Amino acid sequence: MSASILTIGLLIPLFGTMLGSAFVFFMKEQMSERLQKALLGFASGVMVAASVWSLLIPSIEMVEDRGAWAVLPASIGLLLGMGFLLLIDEITPHLHLNSDTPEGPKSKISRTAMLALAVTIHNLPEGMAVGVVLAGTENGAAHISITGALAMSVGIAIQNIPEGAIISMPMRASGNSKWRSFLIGSLSGAVEPVGAALVILLASAITPALPYMLAFAAGAMLYVVIEELIPEASNGVHSNLSTIGFALGFTLMMVLDVVLG
Repeated sequence: MSASILTIGLLIPLFGTMLGSAFVFFMKEQMSERLQKALLGFASGVMVAASVWSLLIPSIEMVEDRGAWAVLPASIGLLLGMGFLLLIDEITPHLHLNSDTPEGPKSKISRTAMLALAVTIHNLPEGMAVGVVLAGTENGAAHISITGALAMSVGIAIQNIPEGAIISMPMRASGNSKWRSFLIGSLSGAVEPVGAALVILLASAITPALPYMLAFAAGAMLYVVIEELIPEASNGVHSNLSTIGFALGFTLMMVLDVVLG
């Protein structure tokens, strides 16, 4: 893979977050609950589909010569990924959207900072997922194509658009200026290319671990969906909109991966 394609694959998700964060300049100070539910569901659908088609299935296919044991790396990686995010969740003070109760260790940092930390936790596995797929392409993995890797980046970028809006709008509603809300929302996505680049460097050194790393990223993403996105999308009224959003997001990511992969 050329350096230019690798760079594009790393930066596409960040551009999605920035585009979504820019909604703060064009929308009212508060996002409607209906739209927020639909966007949360959409993001959940994209992440679940990406975890299955772009990460878990390639993880198993990479070691399919092991027969029934081919599922072992995917199983181990999945559990380690979920455990890693659980640990990060426990040791980092953060505040989820639509919540007034901070999670993690007690801290005196501002509400804005805790919201930003929550988003960083959310975005970390997405960056890892993009990075490990690009690393698989870089290292010649037979079951991961360049177009498939770029499809993963595009899929994450698409779900980052509503995610960026979901982050910047509450920041504005909390009293931050439009530019500050935009910058915080955009910077929340900066962890993705950084995390992806680190995973690529690590994967290059330990290529045999790629099946585990693919599943690890899937586990981390699924943790975010189960712990944060689905509960927020299903809480209160209009949960049917989140279900519709999930179906659309899942289908879109599935189509991207199968058609372009």
